[in-house]
Amino acid sequence: MLGGQVLLLLAGLAGTAGGGHDPGWGPHTASVIEVANGGPWGEWAWPEMCPEGSYAGGVSFKVELPQGVVEDDTALNGVRLHCFPWGARDGSDSVVESQSGRWGRWSEPRWCPHQGHVVGFALRVQAPRHRFLSDEVAATNARFACSDGQVLEGPGPDWGEWGGWSPPCPGAVCGVQTRQEPPRGLKRDDTALNDLRLFCCDG
Repeated sequence: MLGGQVLLLLAGLAGTAGGGHDPGWGPHTASVIEVANGGPWGEWAWPEMCPEGSYAGGVSFKVELPQGVVEDDTALNGVRLHCFPWGARDGSDSVVESQSGRWGRWSEPRWCPHQGHVVGFALRVQAPRHRFLSDEVAATNARFACSDGQVLEGPGPDWGEWGGWSPPCPGAVCGVQTRQEPPRGLKRDDTALNDLRLFCCDG
């Protein structure tokens, strides 16, 4: 499922990638959008989907602040989608997030203006350095493109490089899946979130 858009049956995906987690949709067909610069560590977690008939109108970010020269940094640990029914932004949102790392704190949500919706994303990633005692971090920040061209950027540090944008959703983003490296133990180098996939659904 690497690169571009891939059609899949979410019911089948939940069984293979989610270890029994229900993604929240029935057997609907969706497409996957990805980027090419994700980090190499960890495994893909379960997908989490907006409730049926809703879409992502905002995002929030779990980020660990820089820890200092001798401490271990993980930077971006998680992403949440804030979902709303099509055509209705008033009222409460539904929040979905897939798996998140244990470090850091959640930001306040960033919203697409004018009842817009999320249609794409980009990742800032520190490439593997493979040096003795180097602090690998992997994904450090993320940007999400809204349907009106607005960009929602997280509060992550300015380490690494921004990659290219994912393909745009033909409809709107309606789900998320993360690639996470699990905690490696005391005095080991952790990277937390490495990569991201988003799911697109038609309105």
